[in-house]
Amino acid sequence: MTNGDDMPKVYIVEDDENIRGIVSYALQSAEFTPVEFENGEEFMSAIRKDLPTLVLLDIMLPGEDGLAILKRLRNSPRTKAIPVIMLTAKGSEFDKVKGLDLGADDYITKPFGVLELISRVNAVLRRGVAEESERLEYENLSLDTARRLVCVDGKPVSFTYKEYELIYFLFKRQGLAHSRTNILNAVWDGYFAGESRTLDMHIRSLRKKLGAASKHIKTIRNVGYKLGE
Repeated sequence: MTNGDDMPKVYIVEDDENIRGIVSYALQSAEFTPVEFENGEEFMSAIRKDLPTLVLLDIMLPGEDGLAILKRLRNSPRTKAIPVIMLTAKGSEFDKVKGLDLGADDYITKPFGVLELISRVNAVLRRGVAEESERLEYENLSLDTARRLVCVDGKPVSFTYKEYELIYFLFKRQGLAHSRTNILNAVWDGYFAGESRTLDMHIRSLRKKLGAASKHIKTIRNVGYKLGE
């Protein structure tokens, strides 16, 4: 058994005591150190003192809801890189898009199995392992992976979490045409398979923010999108 001090610490922000208990037990069994909070106020107080390895965050909380808390985490330089998995009884596309766009790393709809939960936690932590710093360029566009920074003519452009993931996917594979299904599977882990309007909405947002550089994102009729020629 791993020493408790070496086990990844997971903060559970969930107002349902039974769910907190089940999640906490599952995490302990998988060699994580769970810390439970029943509301956002307790959680935010704790995170000012000690940062966790990952946060499991319910959307429907008393007082400040999970989406508002997530936004605060992503807006703070100290906490913006902490992986966050949303836990919620809501299953609508709007809630998924809102949470993921605010910077959630994953999304699990209740009820869920503990094996699925542990698998998702491990997957998010694997994705969070730092990649080798990389700088990508295409004409007047540049992308710095270490800083998660996209620039047009040397000027930074602000993107939501998923907008950045989308442009990085296209940038990394510039010149190649990708189907909507492939992009959804890669960027949204297949959440919205068959819901191409989710992708189209994000492409429109990317183009708007890129301004004159939006011409680099090409629509491939009856296929999907690509970046560059």
